Amino acid sequence: MIREVTSEDLNELLELYLFLHEEGLPEDNEHLRNTWSQIINDPNHHIIVNVIDSKIVSSCVCVIIPNLTRGIRPYAFVENVVTHADYRGKGYATECLNYAKQIAIDNNCYKMMLLTGSKRESTLKFYENAGYNKNDKTAFIQWL
Repeated sequence: MIREVTSEDLNELLELYLFLHEEGLPEDNEHLRNTWSQIINDPNHHIIVNVIDSKIVSSCVCVIIPNLTRGIRPYAFVENVVTHADYRGKGYATECLNYAKQIAIDNNCYKMMLLTGSKRESTLKFYENAGYNKNDKTAFIQWL
């Protein structure tokens, strides 16, 4: 079942992020709770989860960014695409990305973007099969 997160999903989502690039769970403190509250209450910040047998097995984030160009149409940025290792290859992340695409369409976005640090051909092919291309833009990152 595809849906957006609820406030009760924080711990399970953080556990899923261990399959992304996190090395451990963050400390449960005021900063974490304030950040979570900010995300949950932001109408432009969508965390999409795929739930199988009452367990969050895949997720992605879709942020709608207001914009003054392209007919004053927003764009969407997709981040933190992840699937639990035991559930990969079953289409769960694709379902999350499709849900994100529908959110972007519903918000009149003119484009969606995502970045990946992966150089693996299977990962790049996954994103291409989901409708993204690597030819239109060049991405640059500055780590802070």
